[in-house]
Amino acid sequence: MLRSLPRASSGSAPFRVHPQKTQPNTWHLPAATCPFEARQDQRRHAGIHAISNPTLAGIEKRWEGMPPQQQADLWMALRDRMKVNWHEMTLQEKKAAYWIAFGPHGPRSLPPPGENKKIFWYTMLGVGVSGVIFLLIRTQSRPPPKTMTAQYQAMTNDYLKAQRTEPITGVSSEGYKGKGMIQSKPRKGPPPDEDEE
Repeated sequence: MLRSLPRASSGSAPFRVHPQKTQPNTWHLPAATCPFEARQDQRRHAGIHAISNPTLAGIEKRWEGMPPQQQADLWMALRDRMKVNWHEMTLQEKKAAYWIAFGPHGPRSLPPPGENKKIFWYTMLGVGVSGVIFLLIRTQSRPPPKTMTAQYQAMTNDYLKAQRTEPITGVSSEGYKGKGMIQSKPRKGPPPDEDEE
């Protein structure tokens, strides 16, 4: 029967055990001598009292402006109240607990009015600036190389045919009907000179 008693360490004990014998061969500890049981009693009694209505009134408007410590204290008090039977909770407590858990605050807050328009116009501004930069670069760049003209690419086809390059499926094959190397639009003006090759 003595096995059910808590054992104190050989050093300093955090509490003294004074067993009282109530019946023959049974021992029990008084509730106040065990710190764990005292804490349990405090929690049970703390959960019984309802949170005052002025504390919960207008919580939707006040929540964002409350200091984080006060928010945490209120949430912990509501969490302790939710451990009891929910029929014992007041309507204000139920509403506050639901709003704190699922309401539109913090990461779930609604965007401010006009934010979508602002995002749209800033995106259009970015696209416009990038377009202007692109056009400036294009106007200051060199003209396309001579190899990117249809005339030069047709001359490349003639050269490949003369060299009999890819005689099975390529430009040099019999009955070939593809474009070969031609991929650019015809250029206005004279064909490139032979020395430009």
